[in-house]
Amino acid sequence: MRHFDFSPLYRSTVGFDRLFTMLDSLGQPGEAQTYPPYNIERTGENAYRITMAVAGFDESELSIEAREHTLTVKGEKADEKGEESQFLHRGIAKRAFERRFQLADHVEIKSASLKNGLLHIDLTREIPEAAKPRRIEIASVASQPKQIEAQTL
Repeated sequence: MRHFDFSPLYRSTVGFDRLFTMLDSLGQPGEAQTYPPYNIERTGENAYRITMAVAGFDESELSIEAREHTLTVKGEKADEKGEESQFLHRGIAKRAFERRFQLADHVEIKSASLKNGLLHIDLTREIPEAAKPRRIEIASVASQPKQIEAQTL
């Protein structure tokens, strides 16, 4: 029997909490991309933060693009011109990457910052007034006695 795990999809989406909680037990897709490592955290009721470990990358080597419902983070290491080094061990990756996140409706990117090798992307979900649920008051109809016209005999 096959077991599917949707946790890679759950980790790469923001704002679809209930959908992937329901799908979480259905199965596991193929190989999931693992570089660079990242966290998705909920920082408020409608606020999220994606934190990616991008050690060795500079702001000029990273690009963040939001298009429709997809957030794309790309990293391309610039060619280092100069002295040729001979590494005895290379643990810091220099490879280019592209990571995509599916965003729910009304999720917007507020800011991005790079500090200590961590790229922080702050997101908020701003639901427009027209899409928010409204409470509709039920008006009670005052019971007015019906007036029956008197019949004359």
